[in-house]
Amino acid sequence: MTIATTWGVTQAEQDRAYPCDDLLADPGDRLMRGVDVAAPADVAFRWVCQFRVAPYSYDLIDNPGRRSPRRPLPWCWDLEVGQTFSTIFTLESFVVGEHLTFRMAPGLSTRVYGDIVLTYAVIPVGPERSRLVAVVRGTRPTSRAQAVRNRLLAWGDLVMMRKQLLTFAALAAREHAERSRAQSTV
Repeated sequence: MTIATTWGVTQAEQDRAYPCDDLLADPGDRLMRGVDVAAPADVAFRWVCQFRVAPYSYDLIDNPGRRSPRRPLPWCWDLEVGQTFSTIFTLESFVVGEHLTFRMAPGLSTRVYGDIVLTYAVIPVGPERSRLVAVVRGTRPTSRAQAVRNRLLAWGDLVMMRKQLLTFAALAAREHAERSRAQSTV
């Protein structure tokens, strides 16, 4: 295991099963990333739902220069299996407040990266804190070129998803802090 395959996750999080683990017949590596969130799980989950409209990582690279929204868009919380998220993923399954699980939609991305599935899990840590854990699974490589592709994907995903998870965590923490301040003044 390297930082490219596991970043910011605990051993307990690594030992858990996630919905994406069962979606591929012959999965390859399991990439995991995790961050602490200074907000309750419900707030963190709502921010992950924002993935529906934007990637929340490096907008110049993967959102054609448009800034990912910094205020909640409540319509993003109306979830249905089959919805498109961030233009290249399809919602496979979800449990409100717990996880969103996706598959990369067929097209150029799947021809480049292969069949990719991922789960974003929100884990409560207490009344005011949570963890956001992302798990990415791809197909097992059957050639040297696919093995190199998967290794490069792991490093590229680390850079992009790290930024994404930290952004979701910061936005959830900000929203929670703003709500707490507003409630304390009432």
